[in-house]
Amino acid sequence: MVEKIINWGIIGCGKIAQKFVIALETCKNTSLGGIASQTKGKARQFSKKFNVRTYYEDYQSLVNDPNIDVVYIATTNNSHYENALLCLNHNKHVLCEKPFTLNASQTENLIKVSKKNNLFLMEAMWTRFFPCIIKLNTILEENIIGEIYHIKADFGINAKGIERLTNLHLGGGALLDLGIYSISFSQMIYRCSPLRIKSSSYLGETKVDEFSHYLLEYKNNKTAMCSSSFIFNIPHSAFIYGKKGYIEILDFFHPSEMIIKLDNEDKRIIEIPYKSNGYNYEINEVVECISKGKEESEIMPLNDTLDIMKTMDIIRSQWNLKYPDE
Repeated sequence: MVEKIINWGIIGCGKIAQKFVIALETCKNTSLGGIASQTKGKARQFSKKFNVRTYYEDYQSLVNDPNIDVVYIATTNNSHYENALLCLNHNKHVLCEKPFTLNASQTENLIKVSKKNNLFLMEAMWTRFFPCIIKLNTILEENIIGEIYHIKADFGINAKGIERLTNLHLGGGALLDLGIYSISFSQMIYRCSPLRIKSSSYLGETKVDEFSHYLLEYKNNKTAMCSSSFIFNIPHSAFIYGKKGYIEILDFFHPSEMIIKLDNEDKRIIEIPYKSNGYNYEINEVVECISKGKEESEIMPLNDTLDIMKTMDIIRSQWNLKYPDE
C-alpha cells in the first residue's frame, strides 16, 4: 500500500520557518508544496535558498492552492489567530506556532472552526515530542520518584533587541514567547490547570513583560514555580520534585539529557539525543495524525492548548497587560 504524501504550506519566512524546512526534508511522506510571505521579495528569496518551487507573496494565494494539505504558521504572535482562521476556512489542516493565539477566546474559536470543518489542528509545542520528554513521561508513569509535589521551570535569554519580543503590537513579552514553555511543561506533568496563580512582572518601556515569575498552585497542594525573561539569561532547566527524589531536565524546551536523583542514591544521567534540529518530531506527529484521520494530537491535545492560554490570560490580567489585537 502506497502511503499518502502530505503536502505542506508555510506561512511566514522567518528563522523558525527556515528551521522547519530543514527538519521537513528529513521526514517521510512529506513534501513542501509552497511558502508565503506578505513582505515583498521575502518568499522569493526563501524559495531560492531552500529550492522551493512554489512561493506566494500573499497568504490568500497559498490557501487557494488545492495541492496544499496542511499549513505551518510561523508568523508573529499577533497574526496566529487570523492566519490559522484563514487556513481552516479554506479546508487546510493547521500546525500553528506557539503561542497558539493571543488569548483563550481566540483559541476557543479556532477549535470550534476546526471541529466544524473536520480538520486537524495543533499548537506547535515541539518540546512534547522530543524523545527525552517521551521517556520522561514513561519514567513518571512508573512512579520512580514517587508522588510529585513541585516543579521548577525557567526560561530566560538576553534578547532585548528582538522586535517580536519587545513590540506590544506583535504580541511580544517574555510570558507568551518563553514562559509558555514552563507553563506547558507544568501542565503536561500535572495534567490539569492551576487552581490559583500568583505572579509579578516588570513591564518595560514598550509595555510588555520583560521579566516575570509566577507561582502556580494545583490541587492536593502541588505547585510549580516558573520564571521567564528576555533581558537576562536564566538556565533553561526544569526540576520535578517527588517524594522519593527529583529529576532535572537540561534545556527542557528541547532536551537531550535528564538527571535522576533518588534519595540515598547517586545521580543517574540519561542521554537521549535527538535527530535533525528537533522540529521533525512534531512534523511526524502531524503527518501521522492526518494520515489516520485524527483531528487533534493525543500528545498535544487542544484542551491542553486552551488550558495554557487560559492560564496566561489570568497571569496577564494580574499585570493589566492587554494586546491591541485582542
